[in-house]
Amino acid sequence: MRVLYLDIDTLRPDHLGCYGYARNTSPNIDSVAKEGVRFMDYYCSDAPCLPSRAAMFTGRFGIHNGCISHGGTAAEMRWEGPERGMADFNGRYNLPAVMRRAGMKTASVSSFPDRHAAWWFNGGFDECYNVGKRGLESGEEVTEIALDWLERKKDEEDWFLHVHYWDPHIPYRVPMEYGQPFANSELPDPWMTEEILNYHRTKKPGAHSACEVNGYTNEPDKAHPRQITEIKNLHDFKRLIDEYDTGVQYGDYQVGLLLDKIKSQGIYDDMVIIISSDHGECLGEMGSYCEHGEADYITTHIPLIIKWPGCPRNVESRGLHYNVDLLPTLMDMIGNIPPFTCNRVVGKPNPVVYDGESFADCLRAGKDGGREYLVVSQCAHVCQRSVRFGDYLYIRTYHDGYHLTEDDELFNVKEDPHETKNLAEELPEVCWHGAWYLEHWIADNMLSNIYHYHNDPMWTVIAEGGPHHCRGYLHDYCIRLEKTGRGDLAEALKKKHPAEYNVSY
Repeated sequence: MRVLYLDIDTLRPDHLGCYGYARNTSPNIDSVAKEGVRFMDYYCSDAPCLPSRAAMFTGRFGIHNGCISHGGTAAEMRWEGPERGMADFNGRYNLPAVMRRAGMKTASVSSFPDRHAAWWFNGGFDECYNVGKRGLESGEEVTEIALDWLERKKDEEDWFLHVHYWDPHIPYRVPMEYGQPFANSELPDPWMTEEILNYHRTKKPGAHSACEVNGYTNEPDKAHPRQITEIKNLHDFKRLIDEYDTGVQYGDYQVGLLLDKIKSQGIYDDMVIIISSDHGECLGEMGSYCEHGEADYITTHIPLIIKWPGCPRNVESRGLHYNVDLLPTLMDMIGNIPPFTCNRVVGKPNPVVYDGESFADCLRAGKDGGREYLVVSQCAHVCQRSVRFGDYLYIRTYHDGYHLTEDDELFNVKEDPHETKNLAEELPEVCWHGAWYLEHWIADNMLSNIYHYHNDPMWTVIAEGGPHHCRGYLHDYCIRLEKTGRGDLAEALKKKHPAEYNVSY
């Protein structure tokens, strides 16, 4: 069996043609979707980049694997301690290790481990290729390596190849000679208004706000001229969407080159192709621009397209799934993988257990199905846990990352996918429902979990000074707010985070 996993960073499903987007951003991805199953309600359990891939590759929630942030103790996998054998979990039981156990040659083309010092990511791969730019490369550099690998392995029948493109991720890095394909195209979904934008500019502070798109300032990025640095008006907002869509289209163009290669080798029809992402991208939603810093609907909702020989073609499957569900699904679909055990107690083998649940039946039949609810988390930019259930997303914020976020938020994501109206006060009973799900999920995963971990890594993040991407910035940022006529926001932040105001790193 040959499996190609196309991992396109920061990819929103609602900006793909096969998920209903009107712009021509993804003709090659759409062509694969016509040959397979599109999962419409697929979410990363933990956001953003590092926590998402940690969960997906281990098949375990961040509350269990421990890797939920981009810095500090919680940017590492939990130590296995005295129960660790000669090889750790990721070298034996993570997704690529399981593919290798199934008899496949495994390889990855990705600079992700280098960017995040996540060397565990290489566990299970026979071959790892790093462009060397720590995620700042554009797609053609990745494609060159992937095409060479496909050429060298053209006579091998069993392999798993992971190819990682960064093009939709900020800073927008598509080569300037690619042009501006959407400059003369109207926005398909003009949801942003002057009223909403003015509210964001005057009431929503923090990194990647409308006034500071590229972090805590609006200084231009000379190395990346496509990157928008401030959203002053609706024209700037359109330029932002245009550049994001250009990144999606450029990544899709690279996908097309790989598809052409495997078609020329005569292997396309009989191979498995998986297309997904680590997280989405807020493009104004939640007052956040060019960032994946919330546990909201837009950040955690990701595409999943699977073309599998013998499975239905060009169908949608609805029902809630996590990215941690992919590993057990692949095990179920491949079948006959030799059983394995791990030593949680030295000398006493136990079956390896994942948090993920197989949705292979949905793939085989192209039918609906999934979980009753999902709990998704974000602890790198803010500390939030959210519950996705029915038509709603309930968000509980424990640390707001200096965005002055309300503690409880509720959105009807079916009617309001851009999360413009917080319904928490209007529908308290729905919030209570979400909070009930959340409390039981935490209890189930902390008090009775099979991993014997009873400390919640989210509280480790808070104890170490807060989310990594805001830690140490508050004092200088308040000075900026005062200098730019937003002193009221500075005072509100000082009042909300007095202990952190005088901390710098």
